[in-house]
Amino acid sequence: MTQPDKDTIDEVVRLRAELDDANYRYYVLDEPQLTDDDYDRRLRQLQDIETHYPQLVTPDSPTQRVGATPDAGFAKVQHAVPMLSLDNAFDEAELAAFVKRVAERLEVDAERLAFCCEPKLDGAAVSLVYEQGRLLSGATRGDGRTGEGVTSNLRTLRSIPLKLRGDAYPELLEVRGEVIMSHAGFEALNQLAREEGGKVFANPRNAAAGSLRQLDPQITKTRPLQFNAYQVARLEPAPEETTHSQLMARLARLGFRTNPALEVVEGAEGVLDYCRRLGEKRDGLGYDIDGAVIKVDDLRLQRELGFVARAPRWAIAFKFPAQEATTRLDDVEFQVGRTGAITPVARLAPVSVAGVTVSNATLHNADEIVRLGVMIGDTVAIRRAGDVIPKVVRVLKDQRPADAQAIVFPVRCPICDAEIERLDGEAVARCSGGLYCPAQRKEALKHFASRRALDIDGLGEKLIDQLVELDWVSTPADLFRLEAERLATLPRMAKRSSEKLVAALQSAKQTTLARFIFALGIREVGEATAANLARHFGNLEALMEAPIDALEAVEDVGPIVAAHVHTFFRQPHNRETIEALLACGLTWQEETIAARPQPLAGQTWVLTGTLEGMTRDEGKARLQALGAKVAGSVSKKTACVVAGEAAGSKLEKAGQLGVEVIDEATFLERLAAWEKGEIDS
Repeated sequence: MTQPDKDTIDEVVRLRAELDDANYRYYVLDEPQLTDDDYDRRLRQLQDIETHYPQLVTPDSPTQRVGATPDAGFAKVQHAVPMLSLDNAFDEAELAAFVKRVAERLEVDAERLAFCCEPKLDGAAVSLVYEQGRLLSGATRGDGRTGEGVTSNLRTLRSIPLKLRGDAYPELLEVRGEVIMSHAGFEALNQLAREEGGKVFANPRNAAAGSLRQLDPQITKTRPLQFNAYQVARLEPAPEETTHSQLMARLARLGFRTNPALEVVEGAEGVLDYCRRLGEKRDGLGYDIDGAVIKVDDLRLQRELGFVARAPRWAIAFKFPAQEATTRLDDVEFQVGRTGAITPVARLAPVSVAGVTVSNATLHNADEIVRLGVMIGDTVAIRRAGDVIPKVVRVLKDQRPADAQAIVFPVRCPICDAEIERLDGEAVARCSGGLYCPAQRKEALKHFASRRALDIDGLGEKLIDQLVELDWVSTPADLFRLEAERLATLPRMAKRSSEKLVAALQSAKQTTLARFIFALGIREVGEATAANLARHFGNLEALMEAPIDALEAVEDVGPIVAAHVHTFFRQPHNRETIEALLACGLTWQEETIAARPQPLAGQTWVLTGTLEGMTRDEGKARLQALGAKVAGSVSKKTACVVAGEAAGSKLEKAGQLGVEVIDEATFLERLAAWEKGEIDS
């Protein structure tokens, strides 16, 4: 066997260190330092060396995350320290009673007793054992005393260090934590499963647990899983730290992801305030929690309190309302959206889910009805998480009544009686009535008048409903023919209101090509795509006549979007609508935008606070004209944040992520220079 020289060994050490650091920064800190291409190039270099010198392969090498061969089953693992359950508190009175009980047992002042609080993640609990800084084994919780050995699967999670960071790692470390799946990862996984005819998971918790128990680690590797540490079960030599929160800080230094919402508070009021604040933030976290975990922070006091049969006396779980509930499906109605999409909506016996009374839930489409096997009269499980619309996730078929009825998907539009079409390769069925369908007409007009489209002030949803029902408006062009005298005859429309609306309609005629394209309501064409189309073609005529291959050449426009745009402009009634709008006086400055310099191409900017010299929409338009994307939230990908007066949480987030922040004066100076071509980005 050929022996590696010192330079080769040094190269292996360097590559492993760089890859380990890249994994830590990306999956733990959310601060990537390497591009995907740079990471892949280094990984391939390391793989090539290890292939040539197999004696250099070690279990903690980044190349070993790819997973082992499929397992025949999972070995049983006896936990050295049992993974016990926690007692639960279901209301604030029970939580306050826990604090009082602990303080009385310890004979200390309850209001000065420190507690470490953090979200109770809703995933799959696991235990990781490290010896001499290297991952030795990993196991599921199981029954608390015996779990399943899933080491090969856990090694594929890049948020789990194969080797602890730094040099001062302990001889033995056992870390407990939760493997979770984010809402975004869960929805993407289920969407892929629907497209491929695979298994659709009911919720992120089940998806995380099922992904961990795959016999083939290669499958686990493809799942969007994340490990969050929450407890040190064993540590040798004994820790110098005296509190749980200090141990968590040590875990973060060793390379583990810990929850950023962890806080140390004092007394019952501090604990209650934390739980209230966490409950308010619950829907915006991006992952499921089912409560908060409250622990006495002092480790000596934890030992003094000890355990009862199945739970520690020094900790409790405060449970939030469940995000799933069961109820009866009483009926199914079919709604028609702006693009003609037919959506089945379940009408339910009202039930409380996550503290909100739910009586309607989406069934998505005909395929989902078939997949669920749902019938009218069934008992169904409803899920509501984050800002996701409540949906039916499964059917309790063993509770199906004898008089349950099949759900019949309509073949004609329930609003206009036009034929319902379903194209090959699409899950969604659509009404073919277009703007002639009142349901689509209303939604199309609302979209046309919306703030991000033509921004017609005073033209709200209720007024549009009235105008369509009275048959005063059939197409967007009809809006610009409305007269103040006639509008004033409508209920709750005084003379002044009608005059203001007509003035707003006249003002809206001066727009931009990007806004006009977005306002047309072409399928799959959002603000960013409309801006790209306007920037690429420069004028409406060129866009309307563009063949599909020319449309596919536009940034972020793929074959599906190109087909939708091409089809839209080939429809005679759509061309008639556009001609009528132009005849009403809609106009914008046409120019070959593609010829402009694009110094901000590829950059993402965020505007926050109030700008004095322009509106935020104007600032956004000028940035987009320079090639930038303008986002509504700050992330690690943000290039710069423009902070106006009263900038809030976005400014704070930018500081945490080290994103550049500039004031309005600097922003205006840079804009002027970029637009004159005087400076690069």
